[in-house]
Amino acid sequence: MLLTSSIIISSWKIWSLSKDSSSKAPLLILINCLNGIFPSFDSLNCEFSPGSGLVDLFSSKFSFHQANCKDKRSKATHLCKLNNTVLNVLSSSNSAIVVSDTSIRNNIATFIAHIYSYTNHVKKTLYHAVGNTFYKAKLFAIRCGINQAVQIPRVSHIIVITNSIHIVNWIFDSTIHLYQQQLITISKDLRLFFNKYSSNLVKFWDCPSNIK
Repeated sequence: MLLTSSIIISSWKIWSLSKDSSSKAPLLILINCLNGIFPSFDSLNCEFSPGSGLVDLFSSKFSFHQANCKDKRSKATHLCKLNNTVLNVLSSSNSAIVVSDTSIRNNIATFIAHIYSYTNHVKKTLYHAVGNTFYKAKLFAIRCGINQAVQIPRVSHIIVITNSIHIVNWIFDSTIHLYQQQLITISKDLRLFFNKYSSNLVKFWDCPSNIK
């Protein structure tokens, strides 16, 4: 369970006033460990074993749809396709959409994961954590959304919408050592989902934050 104790958050606010950054290390280590974020790399974990990764076993079950923000016409076409995809998914009873959002203020990160299925807002999950970087926060929000979506009964098609598609690519890259604990958790959820039924699919769509 993600650490949300008001005592820890209050402690962080007090410690953050300190000019001695080294004195903050023990508290940051405690917070990250309780949140399941470990800096060490476990090369023996089965999720990172050669030939047994998601890319090796399920390459046909996931796809990426990235926007080209440098080309206005290409970007507009991408967003139009995304809009049509969302409409189609919401009309299907075996599909779900994950939309994640993250904000960081005063070293306290807020994670929000929205899950939609068949025209219904199935769940909104809100978390708070301290001591998280931008990338950790984004990755955790994606992790929460996927974890909730794969548990919805009869869902075989999941659309994950994010403005951090480059971070999503880390899930399928066994050479990424940073944030490994988060990546392992996401990988396990996807592995279970893909193994459940041969028709199960996950599509990751890029949605630029500066839509105009």
